[in-house]
Amino acid sequence: MTVDKTIKLNVNGRELTFNMSLGIYNRYINELQPSSKVGPAQNLCTRSVADESKAALQELLQLPGMAVQIASKLFEDYTPDIEIEVGK
Repeated sequence: MTVDKTIKLNVNGRELTFNMSLGIYNRYINELQPSSKVGPAQNLCTRSVADESKAALQELLQLPGMAVQIASKLFEDYTPDIEIEVGK
């Protein structure tokens, strides 16, 4: 099982490519705090964006809430569906 994944998103008509890894994912989770969401989301986006998508991402990140929305899609697509049951 590989933990590296390329994710392509179409955001406001622009195709962006992100290269997610377990290290980038874990760093994002570790940075999240109850009072800090935008900074970690922006960091996740800029750390994982492919070189050819950097300029477009920088423009999009100027829009309110964009970093959090993109990060949530990356998080959703990167994280596998798992089933957990509590044993008795």
